[in-house]
Amino acid sequence: MSQTTNQTTTQTTDQTTAGPMPGTTAVEVRDLWKVFGPKASKIPGSAEAELSRVDLMKKTGCTAAVRSVSFEVKTGEVFVIMGLSGSGKSTLVRCLTRLIEPTTGEVLINGDDVSKMSESKLRNLRRKSVAMVFQHFGLLPHRRVIDNIAYGLEVRGEKKAERLARAQVVVDLVGLTGFETSYPEQLSGGMQQRVGLGRALAVDPSILLFDEPFSALDPLIRRDMQNEVMRLHEDLGKTMVFITHDLSEALKLGDRILNMRDGEVVQIGTPDEVVGSPADEYVRDFVSDIPKAHVLTLKWVMRDARPGEVLDGPALSFNTIVQHAARTVMDSDKPVRVMDGDTLLGVVTEDDIMRVIVAEDHDAV
Repeated sequence: MSQTTNQTTTQTTDQTTAGPMPGTTAVEVRDLWKVFGPKASKIPGSAEAELSRVDLMKKTGCTAAVRSVSFEVKTGEVFVIMGLSGSGKSTLVRCLTRLIEPTTGEVLINGDDVSKMSESKLRNLRRKSVAMVFQHFGLLPHRRVIDNIAYGLEVRGEKKAERLARAQVVVDLVGLTGFETSYPEQLSGGMQQRVGLGRALAVDPSILLFDEPFSALDPLIRRDMQNEVMRLHEDLGKTMVFITHDLSEALKLGDRILNMRDGEVVQIGTPDEVVGSPADEYVRDFVSDIPKAHVLTLKWVMRDARPGEVLDGPALSFNTIVQHAARTVMDSDKPVRVMDGDTLLGVVTEDDIMRVIVAEDHDAV
């Protein structure tokens, strides 16, 4: 998550097997296009590709849902793709495993080119390496919780005793202990989504894809499920690609955020970069209501030390969130040193903290 990117997690053998090493690239997308309509393959690279969505439809009858998108997701990262309805984010995530066939471009997962995979290899990728959690749970209503969670293992051909044993481990992992024999209709929406999450985890994928999984849930249940995803990421260290239209959700979950508009990438950055340095007016409007003290880190509010300034006050890391640093800064009668390891980057004082807080109060008026 955004505050635990560098956290190393111990992985037990009953939870997950060894996968790609942290720091490597789990997903790489290169110049990806998805065009719907007649002669769609002729659009990328053509003069028409530069047209707006409306003009492209008028001239060619085509819609470019994804336009020349490129990005990388590091192993163990939570990478959030966000945008308004119609921005192309759900189409994009479905292109990653060819649930929707891309028009042009490349997708590499753990180094393998998905666009060149045979049907059998692609099926194996979906069954073993990549799992998806959807907004609509898609649970089997006639099967118990434990059987729903074990379903992917059944499809994979594992023996009943083995898949039920694995499913029980996952039941406990996602907080469904005691509900193993319940049926989906007996569960709340949040608990049903836990079953969907458990089903994805049971096959022990190296990558989890989430397509707006919590958007249909009540706010309190949604918050609980966000916390559950954060906990599972800390416990398992899985690579996650998370689709959402909710900026607060993106900022809470993401190590980095890709912001889309009309099928194109507008900005890719860490939560504090998106809030502190929005790429354009579109992103600036998106983040305008976000409490900046909850997102910005000290590197955004620090200043250079002045000549003769005494530098023996408390020290905080440059990536400490302003809200979390406020008490230390307010309680100190000396400038707080902002550090990157042993290197002094700058200092921060009560005035620097108050500028952020006062600006938020002014914006709220």
